[in-house]
Amino acid sequence: MTERCGFVAVVGAPNAGKSTLVNALVGQKVAIVSPKAQTTRTRLMGIAIAGEAQMLLIDTPGIFDPRRRLDRAMVAAAWGSAQDADLIALVVDASRGFSDRIEAMLDTLADRKEAKILVLNKVDATSKEKLLTLAAQLNERLAFEQIFMVSATTGDGVPDLKAALAARVPEGPWHFPEDQVSDATDRMLAAEVTREQLYLQLHAELPYESAIETEKFEERADGSAVIHQQILVARDSQKAIVLGKGGARIRAIGEAARTELSALLERKVHLFLHVKVNPKWEEDRSLYRDIGLDWVE
Repeated sequence: MTERCGFVAVVGAPNAGKSTLVNALVGQKVAIVSPKAQTTRTRLMGIAIAGEAQMLLIDTPGIFDPRRRLDRAMVAAAWGSAQDADLIALVVDASRGFSDRIEAMLDTLADRKEAKILVLNKVDATSKEKLLTLAAQLNERLAFEQIFMVSATTGDGVPDLKAALAARVPEGPWHFPEDQVSDATDRMLAAEVTREQLYLQLHAELPYESAIETEKFEERADGSAVIHQQILVARDSQKAIVLGKGGARIRAIGEAARTELSALLERKVHLFLHVKVNPKWEEDRSLYRDIGLDWVE
């Protein structure tokens, strides 16, 4: 059989379930997930395999109305990834239905030459009548080549979507080894895992004025890794939230992140976290480079 390989840009509004879907298609976790919108900040590629096909899934930041420099960089990354793709998969949260934000995305996608498919996600939380109405409404606005109804969380409909993507990517040699599931470096993965724990444990208390900077990633002779990270926040009050009473919260964040990183990297991890207040961290060009975003004026 002939090998196939191609790029699939997974785009949609914040919290549509793009990262969960990418993880489901790959078959293991490659992108962080949290209940907060705009969790994905960078262009992260998950690598899925079905038969002779290798699908390079670009998990993009959610497309929204940008207000800050970081917002603009995230939206630019999303549309930039779509420009390099062989196929665009628009993921829509079916439980939320049609919106002005989706309308704006459809207008932009209408001018794109790439093949486009529609993925209605979260069908487990949506009535069949609402699903059919929404599918018809969206397809009337933009004629999609295929429509899929899935639940990225339960896996319902994901095998059919994966098979369709495999059939649609172009013929060509694989870009990555069979056992590689992501293009993220260990350094980037470490920052993302810690940021996920920050969101999961403090999502109701901590706003988006935070970032993770990996200061040092050192591999020891015994095979373990020593990682030093800064949690960047904008105000002293946010530092107190991250630290928690007697440092309890940052210890819990570190322990959870360390456990997950040890499993993902398949080695012992020594993780050291500290919090730094920097009201202008969003103006640090090196931080954008580290998380894979371009500087946007």
